[in-house]
Amino acid sequence: MSSMSKMLKQCRKPTGWPGRTLARGMNLNHSKVTDWGLSHISIGDYDKVLDIGCGGGGTIHKLAKIVTMGKIHGIDYSEDSVRISKNTNKVAIQAGYVEIRQGSVSSLPFPEDMFDLITAIETHYFWPELINDMKEVLRVLKPGGTLIMIGGEYKGGKYDKRNQKWVEIGNMTYHTEDEFKGIFSLAGYIDVRVFEDYDRGWICGLGKKSK
Repeated sequence: MSSMSKMLKQCRKPTGWPGRTLARGMNLNHSKVTDWGLSHISIGDYDKVLDIGCGGGGTIHKLAKIVTMGKIHGIDYSEDSVRISKNTNKVAIQAGYVEIRQGSVSSLPFPEDMFDLITAIETHYFWPELINDMKEVLRVLKPGGTLIMIGGEYKGGKYDKRNQKWVEIGNMTYHTEDEFKGIFSLAGYIDVRVFEDYDRGWICGLGKKSK
């Protein structure tokens, strides 16, 4: 297995000390694209939020500074990522307004109509069945709630040629801006919007659950 294959395997499901190191690195590497993506939405003090694929817990840590009266949940497929994320957010967890557990986007361990906002940062590339998984996310959104998916790569972006190598080796899903918008619609979301930052190669898609 090539070094790139090993790295992408760890991105999909961080495991062992290499995975734990990667998960911690995600908190720094994903920080700027996360801030850019979240700038396209408003987040309420009392919102109930879920971060899917929470990795090292950096996004949860950011959200906890905004959602001061609500609650933030995080899930990740990787047991090691959950451990790192809990450590990153241990103060907020002890205070009772953050909860993190292991789980899969394909079968979310939450009831219907629970969340005002669901975030997915640099993770949708690895979802097993993207449209079906987005439907599962829609199930746990409150009517009028928002899903935002933020990525540092997309088809047709400035770094497309470089990214294509990763996509092929890692068996990742990868879409143009228009395709990204279409996927939200196919999964049943309304008020779909997609933003791109071509020079940085970033993309952000968001859609709402009908009321």
